[in-house]
Amino acid sequence: MIKRRTEGLIAAPFTPLRADRTLNLNAVDQYARWLHTNGVVGAFICGTTGEGSSLTMEERCQVAERWVAAAPAGLRVIVHVGHTSLADCRTLAAHAQTIGADSIACIAPFFFKPAGVAGLVDWCEQVASAAPRLPFYYYHMPSMTGVSVKVCDFLRLASQRIPNLVGIKFTFEDLEDFQRCLELEDGRFDMLFGRDELLLSALALGARGAVGSTYNFAAPLYRALIAAYDRGDRQKAAELQALAVQMINTLVGSGAHPVATFKWFMGRVGVDCGPSRLPLNDPTPEQIAALEIRLEATGIFAWLKRKSATAPVS
Repeated sequence: MIKRRTEGLIAAPFTPLRADRTLNLNAVDQYARWLHTNGVVGAFICGTTGEGSSLTMEERCQVAERWVAAAPAGLRVIVHVGHTSLADCRTLAAHAQTIGADSIACIAPFFFKPAGVAGLVDWCEQVASAAPRLPFYYYHMPSMTGVSVKVCDFLRLASQRIPNLVGIKFTFEDLEDFQRCLELEDGRFDMLFGRDELLLSALALGARGAVGSTYNFAAPLYRALIAAYDRGDRQKAAELQALAVQMINTLVGSGAHPVATFKWFMGRVGVDCGPSRLPLNDPTPEQIAALEIRLEATGIFAWLKRKSATAPVS
């Protein structure tokens, strides 16, 4: 298994839906071009942002097929295959391998929980073995799964049993654990940092790749942040991170579900991905009106207009 370190931003795409909340697969082609134009290096599909747990198995397969077919050269497609059913995880993993996805990822089961690190390795080993030719990432997000383990301990054990394990999507605030993972076995693992609000802190620890929701619509902002950090302009990098945090906090504070609000914002500045599915609540017209005012005050609209793709896709 060839292991490579990711350099750059991987977006976690929203799943485009029509007004009746059925799949809008036609939007995926436009979406993939939008991400590529804005300098994103990959798409992490059917995850939390993509409402993967709200899609049927058939829909998840259809979404994966369309992304693999639509992705321009240079845009990796990582298929999230996590599920509460191990058999369904394995089916999704095998499907991803069959259609030619670049890699797979799996979140911990989030109803019945695995028994500690050993139980989590048991689960991931079964999932990864269904697609042995694809690189496998464990998707660590305790805020959603309730499965809280030290990822460094997981890697030590899992690396002995999962031949295609290449890294972690690390969506958690435990920067000490993240740093230990980066240093483990001389930096063997591809550590994809998953908290957009803390990207600058992760860069300072040695992160080079990241997966995030807001990279869908604000990738140029984060790319500028990374460029400033790399050239040693810590003040500029901090200013850009602060703007990103202000944007995120404004969106999260809308009163609607954050994922649904991010999805609305994607349509506002980039690609229209339609509504979200229940139980997520979309922002109301009143909430949108308030958001427009608050977002305008942050300066994010002006920044993205200057830096994003010149011809947003609708």
